[in-house]
Formats: sequence, C-alpha cells, structure tokens
Amino acid sequence: MTRSEVVLVGVDGSAASLHALDWATAYAHRVGWSLHIVCSYSLPSFTAASLDGGYAALDDTTIQEGAKSVLAEAEARVADAGVRATTEVATGDAAGVLVELSGDYGLAVVGTRGRGGFTERLLGTVSSALPAHAQCPVVVVPLRAEANRGVSWGEPGEAEAEPAGTSGPGEVREVRRIVVGVDGSPQAERALQHAITQATAWGAELTAVTGVPVGNAGILAWLPSSIDREQVLADIGAGMDVLVDRYEAQNPGLRIRRIVLDGTGAELLTEFSTASDLVVVGSRGRGGFRGLLLGSTSQAVLHHSACPVLVVNKHCPD
Repeated sequence: MTRSEVVLVGVDGSAASLHALDWATAYAHRVGWSLHIVCSYSLPSFTAASLDGGYAALDDTTIQEGAKSVLAEAEARVADAGVRATTEVATGDAAGVLVELSGDYGLAVVGTRGRGGFTERLLGTVSSALPAHAQCPVVVVPLRAEANRGVSWGEPGEAEAEPAGTSGPGEVREVRRIVVGVDGSPQAERALQHAITQATAWGAELTAVTGVPVGNAGILAWLPSSIDREQVLADIGAGMDVLVDRYEAQNPGLRIRRIVLDGTGAELLTEFSTASDLVVVGSRGRGGFRGLLLGSTSQAVLHHSACPVLVVNKHCPD
C-alpha cells in the first residue's frame, strides 16, 4: 500500500473532529485504505513583564501529553473498524501542518461545526485554509446531529442501519447520493473526475448540477425581456451534456444525472446538500460555458452545506 492510499485525518479531541474521523474511517474501510491521524499543537507564549518585555514560553510537556491523549482516544475509536491506523503528534499551526503533509496522501479529512447566526459563516482556520491549499482533495465534514445515519461495518453494499443513539465509528451518513458542481471550467471538470471516483468507490448515484442565474436577482437579469431564458438554460445544458457524455463513455455502466437550474452554483449545491451525502466542488473554477464564473462557490458551500464537502483545488493531482 502506498501513502497515496492513506487518508490523512486531523483531530483535536473535539466532537467535530471525531465525527470527521468516523467519516474518514468509513471511507478507508470502503476502499481498503488506511488512516494516518494527526494531532498538532502550537506552543503558546505570553508576555512576561518581569523579563523586560521578553516572552516566557510555556513548558510543552503537558500540552504534548494532551495531544497524545487525543490520539489515544482516536485510535480506540477506530480499533474495531478493520482499518489500519497510524498516529502522529506534530508541532505547529494545525492548518499549516496538514497542508504540508497533504502532498503525501490520497485524501485529507477534517471536521467543522456550524454555530448558527453570524458565526455559522466562520469555519475556522483549518477547515477554511486546508481545502484552499492542500495538495490532495479535502473532505470537510460538518457536525450536524440531524444528518447522522448509522451504518454497520459490513462488506461494501451490505451496510445495515444501526439503532438510533449508538456511538462510535458507525455514526456517519453512508454515501449513496453525490452531487458535483459543474460549470465547464477546467477545475470543475477535475471536480467531476473526483466525483466519479467517489461514486465508483461508494456505489453511489451521481448528479451533476449547473447553476445559471437568469432570474430577476441573477447576473443575467439585465438581458432584454425578448431573450428566451429557457433557451439560455437549454444552451447551458447542451454544453454540460458534451462534457458529461464524454465521461460516461469513458466509464461504462456509469450514469450521471444532469440538472441545470436558475440560480447560483452555491445556492443550488447548498440546497442539494440537504438531500445528498457528499457534495463535490472545484476551487476557483473560471470560464467555461458562456464565460460563467464559479467564483466563491466552494467557500460558500463549505460554510452552509448540510453534508460533507469534497474540495478539489488546483494543487490536487488528477
């Protein structure tokens, strides 16, 4: 097994990170990969007035022991999952550590928790920075209790529901429905490639979604009333079909549902996330059908998705 067949998981002992670990474990079990679980810490310092404006560093022994304790809990959590796991304590900023390590792994997984209100928009440093800079695809798993659906650790295709209220690695949503944002840009095409990989691995249904804001609030609202907006949608759909047909031809037996709707990609993917198990987006895709812009779709979806989001950025290998 190469390191590219290992899932990199960042944990910090929080419920959100442990839930992400559960998702990573389910994926690793499904595809026959292993896990590398990392807990990182930065050694804080504080101003010491008695040191003439200098800084007094804290002893890192206690902090390091805390990180080891987090990893021990993580190991125990995946012990019965049938997945090989290694652990590592790393020093440094968590986002920076994971970005640096990401080039050696096939997938990175981290968690985040929505807090409601304005803070719902704040994902935190790791879950915002890692998807943008990682050298492999990144899955950000939101901790939303209402989204959990227990699955067993049976062979692929043999998962059965567990009783509500059970704990441990089984409490993750099984990936049966995947949605990918497609806008014709090279980055969105790479997202489609990774979505196909995920759909094949999970045995999941795959839907490609394109958003075209032609309504009153859209960027095309200035078009004369004589413009046939249904024809605009049809033209965009035809462009999508060319791309998707090519990938279906390259993957015999694969069928990709296509949806073109009035609205922005971020709005539509967020809405679809409530009835999906994984959303796949490309980061900073531009151009494509009629010059449409993906723009900040990946960031917006990360902030508001009800299900895990797989981000493919420009640094990720094909």
